[in-house]
Amino acid sequence: MMVFLIALLVFCLLELVYFNLADHFNIIDKPNQRSSHSRITLRGGGIIFPLAIAGGILIWQPNLYLLSLAVLFIAVISFLDDIMTISNRIRLLIHFIAVGMVLYLCKDTFVSFFGADYLLPVIVAAFILIIGVINAYNFMDGINGITVLYSLITVSSIFLAQESLQLHLLEKNIYNVVLASLCVFGFFNLRKRAKAFSGDVGSIGVALLIAYLVLQLILQTQHFRWILLLGVYGLDAVATIFCRLVRGENIFEAHRSHFYQYLANETKLTHVQVSLIYAFVQGFLNLSILYANNYLQLGIFLILMIIYIILRLKMEGKARLFVSYSI
Repeated sequence: MMVFLIALLVFCLLELVYFNLADHFNIIDKPNQRSSHSRITLRGGGIIFPLAIAGGILIWQPNLYLLSLAVLFIAVISFLDDIMTISNRIRLLIHFIAVGMVLYLCKDTFVSFFGADYLLPVIVAAFILIIGVINAYNFMDGINGITVLYSLITVSSIFLAQESLQLHLLEKNIYNVVLASLCVFGFFNLRKRAKAFSGDVGSIGVALLIAYLVLQLILQTQHFRWILLLGVYGLDAVATIFCRLVRGENIFEAHRSHFYQYLANETKLTHVQVSLIYAFVQGFLNLSILYANNYLQLGIFLILMIIYIILRLKMEGKARLFVSYSI
């Protein structure tokens, strides 16, 4: 608890310092037709996430220094991308290097789980999975509170899984500092008029950590159910990509056609209410993953998926989803 409280104070001070710097150097997010906000807001407030992750690892679990470096690499290029235009090739190269570092950390468990004969295809699949998680997490960071609430639920659930199964993924104090950084940012972001947005530096930084932890859970327990810890984000991201492909859109271009964006922008729900709904649903799913049997876990997710599909079809309509998504 003492580590958590000290981390709260440290990250609060760091966040305030960053706000002053961002204001001075005009690091802002200007609203456009694809935005879900209407006011100029400071960008990059999530910079404290990678600082918490990297710092916590170097202090309490330095043998995972490659994970610390990977988070810092991907955070630096993401922050630069927040404040200037970075070549897609350079950005992707850094992403690939960072993910490669994460996979290298898992090499021994890959061999013990799948054997040497299947090592290459498994690594390729894991590589694609982590890249997908990072991008999905970034795509979903579009309204006030959604990244911080979802991350709080996910990181806390992973910690509970670690404790209940007596696994060793991360030292407890690393969870403390990461959760503290999320709480501090949440104070400034989880409101009607956010003081700052996370930016790519925050969403991608915390996404890489979560992807690593989920992968380790899968490998150490030899069970794939842990991918459902990202079930809500994954469902919205995959469904939206599918609809965009059907509409013939470029899935790499910015857009505003996720279901959470529809709920926040075109219904009477506020940003914070939508974020709370997504976090609550994921939290409910996580409880089933932690405490229910495999069949019940799958059944709950399938029910959630059916409800999601019905809601999208009823609220947005087939023509909008599959022909032309007008805003």
